[in-house]
Amino acid sequence: MSGSDILVADGLVAGYGEMQILHGISIRVAPGEIVTVIGPNGCGKSTLLKTLVGVIHPTAGKISLAGHDITNTATRERLRAGLGYVPQVRNVFATMTTEENLRMGLVAVPGPVRERQDAVRKILPTLGDYWSATAGRLSGGQQQIVALGRALMASPKVLLLDEPSAGLSPKATDEVFGHIRTISSEGGVSVVLVEQNAHKALAISDRCYVLAEGRNRLDGIAVSIASNPEVGRIYLGAGDGAEKP
Repeated sequence: MSGSDILVADGLVAGYGEMQILHGISIRVAPGEIVTVIGPNGCGKSTLLKTLVGVIHPTAGKISLAGHDITNTATRERLRAGLGYVPQVRNVFATMTTEENLRMGLVAVPGPVRERQDAVRKILPTLGDYWSATAGRLSGGQQQIVALGRALMASPKVLLLDEPSAGLSPKATDEVFGHIRTISSEGGVSVVLVEQNAHKALAISDRCYVLAEGRNRLDGIAVSIASNPEVGRIYLGAGDGAEKP
């Protein structure tokens, strides 16, 4: 573990009621890097993100953001401290325009609307193509970019993304992943990316964690994980689709 890590989770134990999903998972994220979390369905990927952002509270373990312990803080406080979160489903306000969706990104973390919108549009310039369009009428890929933009409005230090390619065409997936790379490289935002599309996710990532049965199984540089034969074995029977708790 490095003292310069922006986000550190150590020994997280968490779940839903009496059903324990995470069994001591640990991850670290350095400033500006993209860290992908992969593994079979049900291994705890989405549960990990929900625990990091405070939707689920761990029964053991510690979470630190920028050197501050946020383990027992509310989700709103974590957002104000610098966490951003884009869930897999229901991630846009369908009846609102793109511009209105971005404004909603400042509800928990107030800030100058025009200034933040201009900053986000520099990172995600395609938002201007559908700035006044109703989000519910946009394609899946466009909606995902709107969701990314809304999360960026609060100037997060770390952005948590849950299956951003879910339901998207290969072309839309490439576009969204390109934007994620830009968010990291030009926006300076660290990204924790949970993905079933391991090949494409690893291609834009710096490091990777492989989970299995709610535990850390492998971790390392993304290119090394991509070529590791054990990753394919862990994935046997994983299938596609959203994680089941």
